[in-house]
Amino acid sequence: MATEPLYFSVWDYVVFSVMLCVSAGIGLYYACTGGKQSTQKEFLMADKSMSTLPVMMSLLASFISAITVLAAPAEVYRNGTMFWFFAVSGSFSMVLVARLFVPTFYNLGLTSTYEYLEIRFSKAVRLLCTVLFMVNMLVYMGLVLYAPSLALNAVTGLTLWGAVLGMGLVCTFYTALGGMKAVMWTDTFQVFVMVAGFLAVIIQGTIEAGGPARVWELNRQGQRLEFFNFDPDPRVRHTTWNILVGGTFFRCAMYAVNQAQVQRYLCCPSIKKAQVALYWNIPGLVLFIFFAVLSGMVMYARYFDCDPKTMGYISSSDQMMPYFVMDILSQFPGIPGLFTSCVFSAALSTMDSGLNALAAVALEDFVKPCFPNLSDEKYTWISKILAMVFGLLTILMAFIASNLGPVFSAVISLFGMIGGPILGIFVLGMMFPCANKWGGLIGLLFSLFITLWIGMGKIVWPMSGWAPPISVDGCSAGLPVNATANFTTTPAMATSAARYNITTPAGPTVGQYPPEGALYELSYVYLGAVATLSCVIVGLLVSLVTGSQDPQKVDPRLIVPFYDSMFCCLPNSWLEWLRCGVRHGEGDKATMDVEMSPAVTKLLPTDEAIKIQDSNDNHSQTTIENITNI
Repeated sequence: MATEPLYFSVWDYVVFSVMLCVSAGIGLYYACTGGKQSTQKEFLMADKSMSTLPVMMSLLASFISAITVLAAPAEVYRNGTMFWFFAVSGSFSMVLVARLFVPTFYNLGLTSTYEYLEIRFSKAVRLLCTVLFMVNMLVYMGLVLYAPSLALNAVTGLTLWGAVLGMGLVCTFYTALGGMKAVMWTDTFQVFVMVAGFLAVIIQGTIEAGGPARVWELNRQGQRLEFFNFDPDPRVRHTTWNILVGGTFFRCAMYAVNQAQVQRYLCCPSIKKAQVALYWNIPGLVLFIFFAVLSGMVMYARYFDCDPKTMGYISSSDQMMPYFVMDILSQFPGIPGLFTSCVFSAALSTMDSGLNALAAVALEDFVKPCFPNLSDEKYTWISKILAMVFGLLTILMAFIASNLGPVFSAVISLFGMIGGPILGIFVLGMMFPCANKWGGLIGLLFSLFITLWIGMGKIVWPMSGWAPPISVDGCSAGLPVNATANFTTTPAMATSAARYNITTPAGPTVGQYPPEGALYELSYVYLGAVATLSCVIVGLLVSLVTGSQDPQKVDPRLIVPFYDSMFCCLPNSWLEWLRCGVRHGEGDKATMDVEMSPAVTKLLPTDEAIKIQDSNDNHSQTTIENITNI
């Protein structure tokens, strides 16, 4: 175990610099070729000409980020392998998104996801969700910018905030220059860098530990091996049930309605190719979660009897992975640089997609309504300026993110508190045709209130739960003066000591908790599910009280044909009853008969029909025509 600081060699800096230069070079290439990012469609939507490979890779890279590379292995090291079940819930989420949400967004032909909310509910709902999305993404990108900068600080000695500033400026540079095409192809390159970094750590770590069998046995003895846990207690950190339910809502909040992801699959030339890109994303997601779990297991096999955080060698659990890398790979010139490139690639891939998405929604939801008559060229320049402004704001948010605690739980809690209510309003609008604008607005506000209440309560009133034991029995040096004494010292003490997570500061005693303290014990994984369900339930109740929307007057393109997709073999008479009056299957006649206000009509495509190219039979059909004649 390394007890002294280890720093980059010349070769490490060379490897790391090559990664940054390639990423910036891709941005320059797309800024100088093709249409040179001179139109909105090219800059924000890549001319809707992207093939399946870069879209799939970009979808995968955008939310893998430094969170998976750094925080997920540390989560497995500290709390065990139950984390693997996120691969199951994530795969299930991808199928739901591909089947239910992709066709709806693609057929509407919208640039900003939140335009849907004005068509379905009201402008107030649209603007509120746009603001929530922007806050959510800025804080999230601040987290993923801070995490790899922390890693670089730990392994090279470079100042933490110097790393934040350097990486933020590089990402802003190539995103603003190269647009969506640069984002996707840079993401593709960065995925391969991430794979290489993970493999280097797993292979060398396994060799150092004495082989796969010893890694497995040490994790078994340390109570880290847990692949199924059917405990129904919602307070347990990770169980089969809370990851299946909460993890599904969490992934849907990211992939189904998040502008950064929707914008990617809308860059495909057809619905079928967008769906294929999402399906191919499943094995990639499973692979990276598998890598994260293996890395955490190998890391525990290295430090099973000498926890670096307890010994004071590191100050945060998020530094575990870079410390581990320098401990086992520092003797190989260039390999620590490869891992740091892996971490930075993960962060850059998240940031570039986020900056592009933020520029798109700011342009569509704020700039165009205020300045509706500008030329396409001016709108494109405004988009590029917005991308740069959001890049600078992300750097600022990284300073705030440094105070949010362990990165992984902070990210999922963030998406639960803000992303959950946004998912809830889309589910309410797309799945329940009887919901009206008042139900949408009140449901969204209530959901936001309840999740912020629970989320903030968990921070103000932290509660320690069960965690597997840790030990410092094998350390060669004594404990620092400020080290905690709650570690396993003998087998007899293991069961008692394991009940306390020494990485979490002690909270108030039981008698000091408020009456609603039980809510704060809820596993962080459930926040997204609580947010979505509360929005839907309250939204439906308010809609019933204020007068439900007539389903026959709702444009069928705004409602997901759920039963048609899931029960396509049922008789048509049954399907008509299940549609609750929505006129699915009646073609353009149903669309033309719908009552819409002129303001809403302007939001839908009017220049030309939206063409959906089928990649299998190579023909296209017009699906929306003459909307302005409604």
